This record gives sequence, C-alpha cells and structure tokens, in this order.
Amino acid sequence: MEILQIGQTKISWLDGGVTFLDGGAMFGVVPKPLWSKKYPVNDKNQIELRTDPMLVQKNGLNILIETGVGSGKFDEKQLRNYGVRAESMVEKSLKKLGLETNDVDIILMTHMHFDHACGLTKWENDKLISVFPNAKIITSFIEWEEMRNPNIRSRNTYWKENWEAIQHQVETFETSIKVIEGIEMHHTGGHSDGHSVVILQDEKDTVVHMADLMPTHAHKNPLWVLAYDDYPMTSIENKQKWLEFGESQNAWFIFYHDAFYRAIKWDKEGNVLEKIERIRS
Repeated sequence: MEILQIGQTKISWLDGGVTFLDGGAMFGVVPKPLWSKKYPVNDKNQIELRTDPMLVQKNGLNILIETGVGSGKFDEKQLRNYGVRAESMVEKSLKKLGLETNDVDIILMTHMHFDHACGLTKWENDKLISVFPNAKIITSFIEWEEMRNPNIRSRNTYWKENWEAIQHQVETFETSIKVIEGIEMHHTGGHSDGHSVVILQDEKDTVVHMADLMPTHAHKNPLWVLAYDDYPMTSIENKQKWLEFGESQNAWFIFYHDAFYRAIKWDKEGNVLEKIERIRS
C-alpha cells in the first residue's frame, strides 16, 4: 500500500478495482501515435485505469476521496463493456489499516460517474445499502442535481443504484468548501458540469487531486482532454489553472486512475522532480 505523508496528513491508496477503457476515448482528439508513447495500450486499444480511493487521515478523521468501482454492481455485459478486470477491495484495504467502513467520517466525491461512485453502495439481502453509513458525503450541488436527474447523455454513468441509498448522507456546495482545516474542494466543471478538484495543504506542503481533469500522468498537457468530457474547453481552462497553482506551490499531484503513478511533482518545465510509483503485483 503506497503512502504519501505531508505534515500531519497521511494519504493511503486503497484497492478500488481496475478497468480497461478505450484509449482513444481517454485521450480525445490526440492522435494515438502521440498518446501511446506516454501510456501503454493493449491490442484492443484499451488502457489500464485504476479506480483506487485515497484515504486521508488528519486530526483523527478518516476522509475518503472517491470510492472505487464497488463490488457486485455489474452484470456480465457491463463487466465486458467497461473492461472491469477486478472489483473493489476497499473493505479489505481498510482492515489492513485497522479500520472498518463504519470508521470513515467524510467522503469527498469529485464527481459521481459510476467508476467513482459505485463503491458508495452495496447489495445486502436483495437491498442496496450504504457502504459507509457514518460518513458525510460531499459533492458539488450541480453534480448532485445531475446525478439524480441525468440527461440523455449522462444517464449511462449516473446510476440510481449509486445514490438512492445514500441520499440522506449527502452535503453539497456551490463554488468551494472548506472540509476541515487544510482540505478544500473547488468546483471546476469540465469533465462533468459538477466536477470538482480537491486541495490538501499541511505545513508547507500542498497536494492537488485534479480527478478526471487529469486522470493520469499522461494527461498533463492541458489540451489532452477526454472524449468523455461534457465541456472540454472548461476542462482545458481549469487544467491550466490548477496545474499552474500546483506548480507554483511545488505540489504533489495525486491520481485515482493512473496505473503507474500514485503521485508526481513536476517543475514548471514539466520535468519530474519526485514520484511515488504504484506497487504492481
């Protein structure tokens, strides 16, 4: 299990499952000869994408960023179409840290697409229940509204199975929210209309989680946005904004989807200063 420590804040990556999605869709209009030099692709034109939540521990609180693809939520067709090779083992990961799902205090959802939100609920006695019953779940107001009222495009990724059982736990915000001292969420839009980023600061250290504005290290170029993005120009604008912020702070950029790196520090020229690689079994 990889760990990043900044000040009194500890970040641990949990096992949330893995998907293999179309590389062309993940890099949008970028030609394959360019993106495939930066991120491996298989013979089906799919790239490996982790869905690993980050457990942030600070001030005695257990705060989860994203929740993984869950377990037992997909039928055979969905498993095939979404390239799900392994489902979530978050509960097992928490036990390795001496924790239960009941110990999670807050969950930060940058957005609520199925590959981030399936881990919020699970089947028990033919009924969907909350996986983290004691947690406050925070997402943007715009995201929560679309989650419950998806349009013709978004209904394939916003599932009622992922929100109905946890709706009483949800707290929303408009533009920004201070979760606790040193942890903030900021609405960006772009990938989805309600998409947000998470900023962590402790002592002199900063961590930026750009979520699906920059799902992997290979997406660092502000122009390399996903075909899945609802508002690509908004994605580009906010990638520039938060990359510049992070680089000005000598920040760590952390990843939920990257199959190779958990965190990277870049300088303003794009050179890697420090990195935490994912331990591959």
